[in-house]
Amino acid sequence: MFKYILKRLFISIFVLLGVSIIIYTLVRLIPNDYIDIKFAQQLQNGTITQEQVNQFKDLYGIGDKTFKGLIEGYFKWLGNLCTGNLGKSFKYEKNVAEVISEHMWISFAIAVVATILQFLISIPLGISSATHQYSIRDYTVTVFTMIGISLPTYFFAAIVIKIFSVNLGWFPSNGLIYASKTYEETFLGGLTKFGDMLHHLVLPIFVSVILSIGGLMRYTRTNTLEVLNADYIRTARAKGLSEKKVIYKHAFRNTMIPLVTLFAGILPSLFGGMMITEQVFGIDGIGRLAYQALKEGDIPFVMGYNMFLAVLTVIGTLLSDIMYSVVDPRVKLGK
Repeated sequence: MFKYILKRLFISIFVLLGVSIIIYTLVRLIPNDYIDIKFAQQLQNGTITQEQVNQFKDLYGIGDKTFKGLIEGYFKWLGNLCTGNLGKSFKYEKNVAEVISEHMWISFAIAVVATILQFLISIPLGISSATHQYSIRDYTVTVFTMIGISLPTYFFAAIVIKIFSVNLGWFPSNGLIYASKTYEETFLGGLTKFGDMLHHLVLPIFVSVILSIGGLMRYTRTNTLEVLNADYIRTARAKGLSEKKVIYKHAFRNTMIPLVTLFAGILPSLFGGMMITEQVFGIDGIGRLAYQALKEGDIPFVMGYNMFLAVLTVIGTLLSDIMYSVVDPRVKLGK
């Protein structure tokens, strides 16, 4: 096991290196960079000249877009990365690592709650749908699943805001706390702030859960149907075991084996934020900040954010493989 982990970590270095080259090249090839966007209005009004804009580009290290300039820029970024420096964000004017560490935790909180609810809802519904195949319950779950898979995030979020925030007034539509409120530096004030944050996060979490449970429900249903047709399930039933015991003791564990592979994508999603959801609800999570940085060509932040997600993906994939061997003893990790 230890040798396998070391081997995977060694291979991951080259994977991350390849990912960084692709991301850096794509970001540098964006037609408009940070300086073009920042000084577009001044350049149009004539308050600044193109020569001055080019000087700013050279100052930020993004002026040369030739192949040589891309190579030099990438190795400069890579050299800083090797010293633990992700660079300074153009837009936020802070170190990239500092911006990520400050804003990823609210995204993490939303994602953790949404993921827990997703599994608690999806797996029982998927199993129930499989054990009642072609029934009204199965068709209802299938329709609900298709709705969740098909609806775009921004569209469903707009509907939720219209109903629960605008029409009913039950929940706020954006932010984390009420801007009109003031809080005293007391324990009670802290609790009030926490309560306001929970109140603001109900709708984002609701949208995330509804749009994510569809795929997991279908995946669970398909896996359960395959397991229920296995010989050992028929043998368990032939021995006179109750249907509940057959499903939840014998079938459920093997149903979970393919679901373990989903953990590879859970880790980056927990810390990476939800760009569209955070943008719609005005939450300053790491996803929203990354979206705004990408629009404005903030190369250091985009590189740091994507490499952060790449590292989490590599770790998640490794943990998924290890968990797979734990859940299914027949699976042996290669040396």
